[in-house]
Amino acid sequence: MTAPDPLIARRNQIPRGIFYMVLSTVMFAGVNAIVKWEVALYPVGEVAFFRSAFAFFAVCGLVLPRTGLAVLRTNRYREHLQRGLSQFGSMTCMFLAFRALSLGSAIAISFSAPLFTTLLSILILKEKVGLHRWSALIVGFIGVLVVTHPGPGTLTMGAFFALANAVLISSVAVAIRRMSATESTETLTVYQMTVITLCTMCLLPFGFTPPAWLDFVGLAFAGIGNGIAQYWWTRSLSLAPPSAVVPFNYLSLIWAAMLGFAIWGDVPTASLLVGSAIVVASGLYILWRETLRRPYRPVPAQPAAEDGPVRPA
Repeated sequence: MTAPDPLIARRNQIPRGIFYMVLSTVMFAGVNAIVKWEVALYPVGEVAFFRSAFAFFAVCGLVLPRTGLAVLRTNRYREHLQRGLSQFGSMTCMFLAFRALSLGSAIAISFSAPLFTTLLSILILKEKVGLHRWSALIVGFIGVLVVTHPGPGTLTMGAFFALANAVLISSVAVAIRRMSATESTETLTVYQMTVITLCTMCLLPFGFTPPAWLDFVGLAFAGIGNGIAQYWWTRSLSLAPPSAVVPFNYLSLIWAAMLGFAIWGDVPTASLLVGSAIVVASGLYILWRETLRRPYRPVPAQPAAEDGPVRPA
């Protein structure tokens, strides 16, 4: 009796992979909408702490029953601290962007992260990049300029924070590439969530307003939902090749635009629509070129690092 071809088995998992990716985009969009709502009512540090704390408990609930305290074994404490600090800065910048921008605009700018990841990979990892990816990078940055439309009095602080988030999350993505040779996804995730939670705790003395019970429930959902969405996102990548499922990650832009219009009455501008289309097209082209260069290897179905290389914050 012939054993089933693993490649055929993987292809048969593509519909499930797409299903999990779409679920994750819906959950991430809801989480981001809650965060945008809460940062208008409470200090950014407070919102960041509650979301991080609840996400920490959600991740521990998913990871520790399977790994125990062995997940904490590492020889790279300094690198974990540096990556956690970058992630903390990224999350804080994104929350500040949510306070100043429409939900759709903030998410659209955050999707420039793969462009910065490629650029940092060239500078830090010394990866060789050919004409195709250089062209995609240039086109992608043109799309960012269309969304942010910089100029005298037009590049707002919100756009600046959204771009800062994209740059910082790109540094996290590069760090993950360097550390994944020795660190498991569980170890990366637990240390990251620990550092972020401790950092956001230090922000509480600078501003804290006891949340109303309904807002507290919303913050709890944002944290737990973020952890669940992370699991679905990584589960998707474990079931199917990235080239098959990652394009559906861009549905986040549609959900963000819909929620922005339904809750805040934000109408997408022409520059946002055109710029987003350019950024998405550039990101998909880079993904396609990466797929050609690197054969697909399934990853374990476990929580990914928060705000991974392709996913928005």
